[in-house]
Amino acid sequence: MTTPDALEREHTLQTAVTRYNDLRMREALGEAGLSAEESLQLLALGELIIRKAGYGRQLSVRGARSSGASWAQIGAALGMTRQSAWEAHTRWINDQAEQFRSTGISGFDAEQEAKARDLAGDSD
Repeated sequence: MTTPDALEREHTLQTAVTRYNDLRMREALGEAGLSAEESLQLLALGELIIRKAGYGRQLSVRGARSSGASWAQIGAALGMTRQSAWEAHTRWINDQAEQFRSTGISGFDAEQEAKARDLAGDSD
């Protein structure tokens, strides 16, 4: 079955975008219709790209905070308010901590979660 989780093992962000663009172009040009499997792969790749880009975005937010950027500066770089940027990052930290609690493998363990929360600080 074609799922984002299955495709994640096969693709980096770059290879997922390349495959997505190839399928999207074929679909847009209508030269040869996509098979059902290719259409499902296109959907799953779109979701995979969103996930990978979102994770990369939050890592970049952490990098900006580590470099001394304020939440106002981060919010401006993301085209949102400082409060929205902080809230999105805090949700991501929560998700990472929950993922570790659920799997015991990936996500943030208690120490990593505490460090991430310290780095995030408050929204000021």
